[in-house]
Amino acid sequence: MTSVPKQASAFRKGGHIILKDHVCKIVQMKTHKTGKHGHAKINFTGLDIFTNNKYEELQSATHSMQEPEVQKEEYDVIDIVDEFTSLTNLEGDSLELPLPKNEIGENLKNGFNEEKIIIAIVTSAMGKTIITQFKEEK
Repeated sequence: MTSVPKQASAFRKGGHIILKDHVCKIVQMKTHKTGKHGHAKINFTGLDIFTNNKYEELQSATHSMQEPEVQKEEYDVIDIVDEFTSLTNLEGDSLELPLPKNEIGENLKNGFNEEKIIIAIVTSAMGKTIITQFKEEK
């Protein structure tokens, strides 16, 4: 399962939500009071966890929205060849992902060498998997 329905009023800032078909981290929620015959509305603002693009959506507080299942795992960076990163985790599972085309990818490529241990934080949601962070093991 990649997402589950959840009532709009049950979401919280810092959680994950699908806004306009994008997996987003909620950065702001504004509740608008009911009118004479209406329901309360919630204005969600979220940042796409893969691209950092901003998305907004207005929804009735009683309406269901989709909450994505987001997984984060740590992998050791084994090698970087051209624009691909070879990774392995503690269980011995290996993974090959494209180097992110942003500042994270540039810093990872520039800081990589065989003497250092670099841990990549790999985020997966809705069938998409990318490197979202990395840290150098001390």
